[in-house]
Amino acid sequence: MDAVQKAGNGHPGTAMAMAPLAYTIFTKFLRHNPQNPGWKDRDRFVLSAGHASILQYSMLHLTGYDLPLDQIKRFRQSGSITPGHPEHFLTPGVEATTGPLGQGFANGVGMAMAERFLADRYNRIGHEIVDHRVFAICSDGDLMEGVSNEAASLAGQNALGKLVYFYDDNRITIDGTTAISFDGEDKGKRFEAQGWHVQRVADSEDLEALAEATQNAVAEEGRPSLVIVRSHIAYPAPNAMDTAAAHGAALGEDEIRLAKEALGLDPDEHFAVPDEVYEHMDQRPRGRELEEEWNGRFDAWSAEFPDLLEEWEQAWSGNPAPGYKEKLPRWDPSETEKMATRKAGGAAMDAFGEYAPTMIGGAADLVGSTNTTFSNGGIFSPVNAGRNIAYGIREHAMGSSVNGMAVHGGMVRPYGSTFLIFSDYMRPAVRLSALMGVKVAWIWTHDSVGLGEDGPTHQPIEHYMSLRAIPNLTVIRPADANETSVAWQSTFETDGPVALLLTRQNVPVLDPAPAEGALRGAYVREDAEVGEPEVILIGTGSEVAVALEARRLLAGQGVDARVVSMPSWEIYDAQDQGYKDSVLPPSVEARVSVEAGVPTGWERYVGFHGRSVGIDRFGASMPGEELLQELGISPENVANEALDLLGRPERITEEEGTPAVEDTDPSEGHS
Repeated sequence: MDAVQKAGNGHPGTAMAMAPLAYTIFTKFLRHNPQNPGWKDRDRFVLSAGHASILQYSMLHLTGYDLPLDQIKRFRQSGSITPGHPEHFLTPGVEATTGPLGQGFANGVGMAMAERFLADRYNRIGHEIVDHRVFAICSDGDLMEGVSNEAASLAGQNALGKLVYFYDDNRITIDGTTAISFDGEDKGKRFEAQGWHVQRVADSEDLEALAEATQNAVAEEGRPSLVIVRSHIAYPAPNAMDTAAAHGAALGEDEIRLAKEALGLDPDEHFAVPDEVYEHMDQRPRGRELEEEWNGRFDAWSAEFPDLLEEWEQAWSGNPAPGYKEKLPRWDPSETEKMATRKAGGAAMDAFGEYAPTMIGGAADLVGSTNTTFSNGGIFSPVNAGRNIAYGIREHAMGSSVNGMAVHGGMVRPYGSTFLIFSDYMRPAVRLSALMGVKVAWIWTHDSVGLGEDGPTHQPIEHYMSLRAIPNLTVIRPADANETSVAWQSTFETDGPVALLLTRQNVPVLDPAPAEGALRGAYVREDAEVGEPEVILIGTGSEVAVALEARRLLAGQGVDARVVSMPSWEIYDAQDQGYKDSVLPPSVEARVSVEAGVPTGWERYVGFHGRSVGIDRFGASMPGEELLQELGISPENVANEALDLLGRPERITEEEGTPAVEDTDPSEGHS
């Protein structure tokens, strides 16, 4: 109450109502060590109802984490580690950045999947070093969001028995009582139908009932558990209790005074914590004992299984083992003329798979199309913790659970994949991956209108730019098979999330030698024959082949052009100025970019005197090669833009060029 009042805003009501539950979890059930928040086998706690962040901060402070009272007093203020919603890597003890409702719920599912996988891989009879649970508090809003429904279904399908979730049934949202929006279904029966163990606690103030239900949930390891806790928001504030206003606004000094009096506290004291409360709440001695016991087991395991220990330590570094780079495939264009970059990506994954044995992930019912399975990796299921996850058509939950795996630790670059168009379904999770800076891989195939006949509903147009607009997200769109292999190296070497955009259609395989330049985000793919180029053609992905063919056409008109492949704006922008100027010399102002998406943003590279060939309309249902030609993504159009830019009157007709892409065999369907 005091923290929210001092800040002038916040969400006090849920924190007040859930205080007895949080007390029960943190002091009686959560296996954690406040002095070492990174202890690998700790239980994880996720506040999916992130708006009640002051509840988590209070528990962390009282139980002994490095979160002093001064930080509670600076709640929601600049420079504090107590922001309005919990942020991972900022506050000790916060496992995931939550706030957008439903995300924390699904993050926890990913954490439980990581626990299951690591336990299956590293535990041995008599030597269990991975055995922990995920506790979470969820709100009405969490359960209303579609992502939680997807995640609950995924958890039930895979019998994730280490999940212990609590639903705060306070029947209040910002707009008023849930009678107007969320009382038409039985939430408990919904979860039971999804394979969950469900209990109900009638009174959130009943500590014995809360402890009994939690113990039952912990004991139930065959199914995920949900405990529905009936609470009264803002209890015991007499006028604010059970009101929508208590959800998202400070109570006011008068109401806080009344609430403190109801609790038997001195209403004239603020931020007062008696010494006996600190002594009672302190979990440091218990945490040390728990971790020391685990350390003993871990030491015995390490001595018994030194090879597993080496792999374990490598996995927790978050990086693949040394030697993976040498295994990345290369293709000789004299042997393989054309290949879709999605297929090259799959080949790369199989090549480095053994070097990253805890890299797990999957696709939203599209593994045959995205080529994102690990051969012989097995399927993740209730009876087998394989590394290939069958997400089904659950893009929202896939993205959020991948984030959960990443923040859990021990997982090397977990990933999710689908068609690029469906990245829209994943955007909240993608944004949070960037905000948290977690090492995940988003693999999106069918990356342009070149996918063809599926039509405009499946053809991305604005997606490259919308993804590049997310801070701290590295987007890589490789030109061919060899650049795709290099792109995977970039992915592992990049801090934070990486998005790989790959083609459905076949594109020419280029000379592998220059492809290493992709590690720097952009490089000279083919240069002018003599001296400085007259014009620079810049392409990404499948359009690099278009630019290369345009260069050939320009040469026929006596124009000497340079072709730059720019798979990643973010990586190129991070290079030193000298390198950037060597790729795009400031003295050459005649520049043409070509990319099969909205051209917005290319001004930063082509400059005020340049041109951008792109697409500013939706696509159509027709063969991809024909559609690209119709929309101007063709060598002839790029060459003509360059000629016009140079003030040359010549024009090149379609007959003079050759296709730079190749339609996929229609018999392959989506794949």
